[in-house]
Amino acid sequence: MTVKSAVSFIDEHHAFAKVMVERGEFASVSAVVAAGIQRLRDEEAERKVILEAMAEEIRRRAEAPDEEFVKHAPGDFARILEGVLAVRRGDDPV
Repeated sequence: MTVKSAVSFIDEHHAFAKVMVERGEFASVSAVVAAGIQRLRDEEAERKVILEAMAEEIRRRAEAPDEEFVKHAPGDFARILEGVLAVRRGDDPV
């Protein structure tokens, strides 16, 4: 379904969108705006996944008894997070 909506731009943003259309990168200014909104949605979804992974790791560590607590080296969490993201994308975990 398509919904029409009046949107106001500052001159700089409108000029940029028009250039994107003139270069053939988008069919219309509306398509430029739609792509920008989709990108924001994708970024928000990715942030949510990252925050959920961080919260789960924090919960796991908080629930671990002191004698079972595992200290991680710098960079370990980034590798853990990349593995979680890879699985959610359907890729092989790192």
